[in-house]
Amino acid sequence: MGHCYHHALSSVRKWGGVAEDYLPLHQWFDESKAITADFRHRALRHHAEGIFMLERFFGPTITILTGRVVPVRLIGEQHVIEDLGFIPSFADWVRCIRPQPWMGRAQPIHKLVDPFAVTSGASTDHACVALPSLDASAA
Repeated sequence: MGHCYHHALSSVRKWGGVAEDYLPLHQWFDESKAITADFRHRALRHHAEGIFMLERFFGPTITILTGRVVPVRLIGEQHVIEDLGFIPSFADWVRCIRPQPWMGRAQPIHKLVDPFAVTSGASTDHACVALPSLDASAA
């Protein structure tokens, strides 16, 4: 497909109403074109998690001009399927990213910003602290 308006017209064909009923949802999916104008923009929202994000932003349903209630998730699924032919997971997109050295250069800032960070070098990962019993009969 391509343009948000054409996705909206497809929604009208499927559920009724007018294109303006659906346009904000389809525009949300394609806002990432502001970042990169080619097909890679779809990696941001065109996947299963993106469809659930759409639902969180717009609610579980919309009521179109005719009064019909349409599930937002179905509109999101329609958009992604029209663009990709199926609904990928976010992991499907990530597996296609070629790792670069700069991507793994996270800086260990915890020692600089966390006043409770362990600085002695001793590991506390496996330390256990015995808590007092909550059993009333033990008192």
